[in-house]
Amino acid sequence: MSTVDGTWNTIVNTPIGQQKAKLTVIAKGDQFTGQMSTLQGDLAVEQGKVDGNKLSWVSALEKPMPMRLEFQVEINKDTMEGTVKMGNFGIAPVCGEREI
Repeated sequence: MSTVDGTWNTIVNTPIGQQKAKLTVIAKGDQFTGQMSTLQGDLAVEQGKVDGNKLSWVSALEKPMPMRLEFQVEINKDTMEGTVKMGNFGIAPVCGEREI
């Protein structure tokens, strides 16, 4: 098992408030698969990349409006911090903790 594998409880601080999601990460080499479960539904992880303790991926949000989300996070043991580019809505901080 990779040190990035697991289920992560994430929070994105958007202009409309905190958005929580459960992210699953299954790494294989320098790539990973998974999904983000949100109140608006499940989002597939696309283009998942692993670079040491750094992850990057893209997810397509459909509700409340279509938007491409581009994540970049760094993992430190059981926490993650990073950013997400939210289409034309700028960049927001994202953080998370691994479920134990």
